[in-house]
Amino acid sequence: MLKLVGRPLAALVPTLLVVTFSVFLLVELAPGDAGYALAGENPSPEAVEAIRRELRLDEPLLQRYLEWVWHALQGDLGRSYLSNQPVSELLVQRLPVTLSLGVVSLVLAVVAGFALGIAAASRPGRLVDRVVTAVSSVMLAIPSFWLALVLVLIFAVSRTIFPTLGYAELSQGAGDWLYHLTLPAVALAMNPAATVALQLKSALIAEEGSDYLMAARAKGLTASSLLFKHALKNAAVPVVAVLGFRIAALLGGTVIIETIFVLPGLGLLAQQTAINQDVPVILGIVTVTTLFVMIVNIIVDASYGLINPKLRGAR
Repeated sequence: MLKLVGRPLAALVPTLLVVTFSVFLLVELAPGDAGYALAGENPSPEAVEAIRRELRLDEPLLQRYLEWVWHALQGDLGRSYLSNQPVSELLVQRLPVTLSLGVVSLVLAVVAGFALGIAAASRPGRLVDRVVTAVSSVMLAIPSFWLALVLVLIFAVSRTIFPTLGYAELSQGAGDWLYHLTLPAVALAMNPAATVALQLKSALIAEEGSDYLMAARAKGLTASSLLFKHALKNAAVPVVAVLGFRIAALLGGTVIIETIFVLPGLGLLAQQTAINQDVPVILGIVTVTTLFVMIVNIIVDASYGLINPKLRGAR
């Protein structure tokens, strides 16, 4: 098991440094900076320069980055240029919303993807398989933001079944919490659900002619036993790998979805701070999301050995 997760763990710190420095450099190369955003409309050059000096934006880029790294290692991600609020507090306030959206979307994607994939693999080449393949291809082609707007138009504007925007805390009740997350979660889950369905269908069909399944079938095992106890275990390995990549993409999709539904999560915060070039907040969001993606990759690598014990010594 240590071999499976050792390489991702070793790459954790270098990856964080490369990603955060790249973001730091890109923000520096972008036109304008936070000094212009804070100076208001038609500011004088003196006013902008005074704000830049106060925020220490006139210091060399490498010096500012190394100071940020030093403070980040001590748990201090700095303060927002715009609100002067500690970045860690902002992240703690916004993270539950994004996690809630991500968890609900992931559950929907896995349930729908496995159901469609198993249905298609059970009757390869027949009507069900063709329908699942066609529907999944359409789901892959539809952008999540377009689907979100269509869902709002149909289920929130034309028919007031779901709310158009806003978020309800889980502490207010699980029903109300899920009620507000349904439309954004469906919009976010469609693409990964289609990916899981197609990957699982292909993996199950590939397992169909394997020797161990033929032997199990000769022993008189039922079709459900062949599927859930034998074929699905091996077919799940490539599906989990693909799902790990889709989780990272799903996290990126929250920026657009949270903006459309005005969900006060990390995605909406990232969009707002990027416009105003609030570097400490941007770096905080990038650090948290990069850590999350890498932890997911470590869990995915570790799960290979749990799903199929033969892979434990493969790496």
